[in-house]
Parts: sequence; C-alpha cells; structure tokens
Amino acid sequence: MRINARGQVTIPASIRKELELLPGTQVEFFMDGSEVYFQKAARTNGANLIRMMRGKGSVRLSTDQIMNLTRR
Repeated sequence: MRINARGQVTIPASIRKELELLPGTQVEFFMDGSEVYFQKAARTNGANLIRMMRGKGSVRLSTDQIMNLTRR
C-alpha cells in the first residue's frame, strides 16, 4: 500500500467492513515505537451520521405521513 500525494492511504474494504468504518467515521491514530495504529474514536459526532444519511431515503413521504407511521 502506498501513501498518495495528499498523505492518504486506502483502508481495505475487509477492514472497513469488520470495524464498521463508514464515510465520516472518526478515527484516532497512535504510535508504539515505529508502528502506527488506529481505532474508531470513542465518541462519534451524531451530526456526521445525520449528514451522511440525508437524502438517502428511497420512499417519498411527507413529514406528516412519517409521523403517522411512527405513531401506529
């Protein structure tokens, strides 16, 4: 794996899936001697999750229709 010109590397899909790393997931980096590790951040920003979900719905319902569905 190589670091690109912007200092980025691609985390393999199998690792992203195993750790449930979605776009926008906060991670923390730390070093142990000459080795670098990362892990999901202990606290995530709910605003990032909402931002990622915005516009992803496949059903066109009004707010009133959604509220009626959740109240049944």
